Amino acid sequence: MNADGSSAADSYADDATIRRILQDSGDTWAVVGLSGNRSRAAFGVAEVLQRFGKRVVPVHPKAETVHGEQGYASLADIPFPVDVVDVFVNSELAGAVADEAVAVGAKAVWFQLGVVDREAFERTRAAGLDMVMDRCPAIEIPQLGGRA
Repeated sequence: MNADGSSAADSYADDATIRRILQDSGDTWAVVGLSGNRSRAAFGVAEVLQRFGKRVVPVHPKAETVHGEQGYASLADIPFPVDVVDVFVNSELAGAVADEAVAVGAKAVWFQLGVVDREAFERTRAAGLDMVMDRCPAIEIPQLGGRA
């Protein structure tokens, strides 16, 4: 804990940044790690994002169509702008995905619960993108009230 009662993790997921990503960053979310596997967390989170008006773009090596949206093997393969990159890969791979998000011109990066890479966070923020780590938009978005 810091002197003010906050933890180091708080700086990776402040309320203002969460709200900005969910409300102001745009509605096209690339979900890296999303496949047709219904037992995976990405499947359910993508469903919640769609329910709140987000366009979900699956990014997975299989490039499967999921929730009615065409999938792509990588962020670079998506032929239209992406606003937010939601990352469902382990922490060891997440930094490279954040770098790809910067390269494709995304506005924000969201690392899911349990996904933390401090160096990637610093690089992504230095590039001008909003970023949240170790949080879940499916938990956060309903708390905003109404449509995000």
